Amino acid sequence: MTQATAPTRATAVDMSHRQILEALSGLLLGMFVAILSSTVVSNALPRIITDLHGGQSAYTWVVTSTLLATTATTPIWGKLADLTSKKVLVQLALGIFVLGSVLAGQSHTTGELIACRVVQGVGAGGLTALAQVIMATMIAPRERGRYSGYLGAVMAVGTIGGPLIGGVIVDTDWLGWRWCFYVGVPFAVLALVVLQKTLHLPVVKREAKIDWWGATLITAAVSLLLIWVTLAGDKYDWMSWQTAVMVAGAVLLGALALRVENRAAEPMIPPRLFRNRTITLAVIASIAVGVGMFGASVFLGQYFQISRGESPTMSGLMTLPMILGLLIASTVVGRIITNTGRWKRYLVAGSVLLTAGFALMGTMRADTPYWRLAVFMALIGLGLGMTMQNLVLAVQNTVGPHELGAASSVVAFFRSLGGAIGVSALGAILGHKVKDYLAEGLAGLGIPASSSGSGGSLPNVHTLPAPIRAVVEAAYGHGAGDIFLAAAPFGLIALIAVVFIKEVPLRRTNGDAVSAEVERESTVAAGAGAPVVRTGGRD
Repeated sequence: MTQATAPTRATAVDMSHRQILEALSGLLLGMFVAILSSTVVSNALPRIITDLHGGQSAYTWVVTSTLLATTATTPIWGKLADLTSKKVLVQLALGIFVLGSVLAGQSHTTGELIACRVVQGVGAGGLTALAQVIMATMIAPRERGRYSGYLGAVMAVGTIGGPLIGGVIVDTDWLGWRWCFYVGVPFAVLALVVLQKTLHLPVVKREAKIDWWGATLITAAVSLLLIWVTLAGDKYDWMSWQTAVMVAGAVLLGALALRVENRAAEPMIPPRLFRNRTITLAVIASIAVGVGMFGASVFLGQYFQISRGESPTMSGLMTLPMILGLLIASTVVGRIITNTGRWKRYLVAGSVLLTAGFALMGTMRADTPYWRLAVFMALIGLGLGMTMQNLVLAVQNTVGPHELGAASSVVAFFRSLGGAIGVSALGAILGHKVKDYLAEGLAGLGIPASSSGSGGSLPNVHTLPAPIRAVVEAAYGHGAGDIFLAAAPFGLIALIAVVFIKEVPLRRTNGDAVSAEVERESTVAAGAGAPVVRTGGRD
């Protein structure tokens, strides 16, 4: 019987700074591809849906299908990373992503496009989860903050560059919208080549069965929950029989998943992880951060285009303060954490900035001076930069290397879940608020609300008569302020959660003992018949 320390020894990797940077280049390219795939279509979707003769429902599902697939598969990829070759898995994820991208570019109906976006989402989920896991395998916790800054920089570039690239592609006649899906393929192929040459990790093979029942039930429960949140308030009322059926179904599937996970020898999301206070609190904070992060990025562009009449390209440029804030915070704070080994103060400060930024953005209107919005967006960006990667870092510092995949993916999973719920819920709030503000404003002009030109789709303010345009811009500006105000309490929830996280100084190697509690649990698990671990060569 292998001792509990075997996995720790097997996954410890001795790499120089240069080797880490070389291996990271492939991982960061993969992450860039995943982020680009979700942002490059944002400005192109109206043209895509029009060309494919789709409606507002198709518009929503092109976005939601990818988010569903990414969220639901993240814990599966993370668990697989604990059982088999991480290098093979990340290459497989890239291959799935390339396949989905090529097929999406060949779509002739919205149904085909939605199905292909699901395939893209599966690949993107693997890239998102595995990048964190592989970084944790290569780099000791004390040094990880330094390299996490690079990951934050790539996220910032992909987030701001995607909409700009998409706008240019759509406006270039000899390219067309299909290249929004093809543009990531060369980066993915390059990432495959770089990873093959530079990423060399120990191959840890464990004689264990994958918990497919647990994976299926978790995926079904999450998918049903996200489908409900996506459709509620649009296809049916929040308080309706459809809501009752879907919520009850999601709860039942979740309960069955919990029962299966408690009995499985190798659970997909190990319930014992949540006995660790740091992991539980980090998950709560990640859900709250996810709501704010995705809500901000989704609705800011709409605000600038409708309330301020800006072009899609200019709208992307106007969000630069938030992206630069994220870039600066993740890079600078990452280096400071590496030098000091202390991380909690930055989680607390980031949560404070996030809450303040959302609350201040709640005051924005269509005519709010841009310099003021720039300051508020910068606060949000700084808050996100201090919290996102460091929540994962705090969790990785409390588990053994043999559970890095499961623990890291749990945080990413719940952050994505919070984002999915947040986008749908905040979108529903925005829709109701805008409808009320439009009715109120148009009533003051003595004209019916239908004259706004909004109907079931977003209005083109440039084609509206001046009086109606002013009402529409004011309505969407006020509504956008309301949803940021609604997001502020989630920042406060994140703050409360991180305040109660106990700070453990970052370890300098991956092979250190994590804690007495983890050692005790590992010993008990080994004595109870833990899976045999065999270490092969290197990838």
